[in-house]
Amino acid sequence: MCGRYTFYTSEEYREMNRVVRMIEEKYGKGSCPSGDIYPDNRVPILVGQGQKIDVDLLAWGFPRWDGKGLIINARSETAAEKKTFAYPLKSKRCIIPSTGFYEWKKQETGKGKDKYYFTLPGKNSVYMAGLFNAYEDQLRFVILTTGANASMAPIHHRMPLILENHELKDWLFDDQFAAGRVLKASPLLESRFLEA
Repeated sequence: MCGRYTFYTSEEYREMNRVVRMIEEKYGKGSCPSGDIYPDNRVPILVGQGQKIDVDLLAWGFPRWDGKGLIINARSETAAEKKTFAYPLKSKRCIIPSTGFYEWKKQETGKGKDKYYFTLPGKNSVYMAGLFNAYEDQLRFVILTTGANASMAPIHHRMPLILENHELKDWLFDDQFAAGRVLKASPLLESRFLEA
């Protein structure tokens, strides 16, 4: 599960700043959000344009069929079998650039949840695999999730499908690569407990 992530743009986040510059060239200064990202926010996404990686602003979450709320995640293992995700998986893959994401773990007392922040060791960026589609003339995306690896399992049973830098272009442009990548584990992460 991934219900909130971060997109920090301070000086040390060079890769994110490059995304911001591209977004602002396209949409104008101040058009790119930063900080904590929530469902339904319109945020920077990497998409394939021709044979190049481009940026766009998309809203997070597909509308539910009953009109009540949003679908913000899709299980990578079964996306090809689900009507909502099968077409986007074949032709509308995207990448969600971030600086990390949050997950919560129920406290043993059952009275609250502890908050953790996850990042890739030694890196300032985390790229999550996603799918997008058009809904009423608005482009929207979901984050693909997979089973938790050893670094995530103590906190939650699911995690985002994380792509390494060398996989980004293949995820967007290589259908065969993408079909196999949805079944592979994400890289190991490091976590930090955050005070409530």
